[in-house]
Amino acid sequence: MIVALIIACEVGFWVLLAVGLGLRYLAKMPKASVAVLLCEPLLELVLFVTTAIDLKNGAEPDWKHGLAAVYIGFSVALGHQTITWVDARVAHRFFGGPPPVKPPKYGMARAAHEWRTALRWMLAALIAIVLLQGAIWYVGDDGEIGSLRQWQTKMLFAIGINVVIALTYTLWPKQEPERARSSLPR
Repeated sequence: MIVALIIACEVGFWVLLAVGLGLRYLAKMPKASVAVLLCEPLLELVLFVTTAIDLKNGAEPDWKHGLAAVYIGFSVALGHQTITWVDARVAHRFFGGPPPVKPPKYGMARAAHEWRTALRWMLAALIAIVLLQGAIWYVGDDGEIGSLRQWQTKMLFAIGINVVIALTYTLWPKQEPERARSSLPR
């Protein structure tokens, strides 16, 4: 049941996004669009409550409960960015909006971009870790919490990967190609 609900929440996210963007650009109803997009966090709330009820009713914590916590963490931390990203592309591609801003390619500007991205992913992982810890405390010593601990370990691994990626851009920033630098006006 939990996996089906996670899938339903993901599908619901994209349906709400499509309806919200349709209201904004096709129906010219920006306030209604915002209202629809603000309903998206309700999906995570339903998933959170359903997972808590499932555990309360004696379900043995397993990978599905951990996946629900991870999904919620990533939706909370990355949902707004995803909506903004899709909105910019839909506006440009179909409704004459300006081209989306591309991330910097070189130097410390790229490193700063990578750190911002890494921080969003680290926030997502930290939210998941906190939710998983809450589930561990909720279940208590009587339940089998090994799968929840494994998810926490995976989230720590995700944090580590993001730190390494951002750190590589900081320590070894990608340099602009020589011919592009030589063609710049002086």
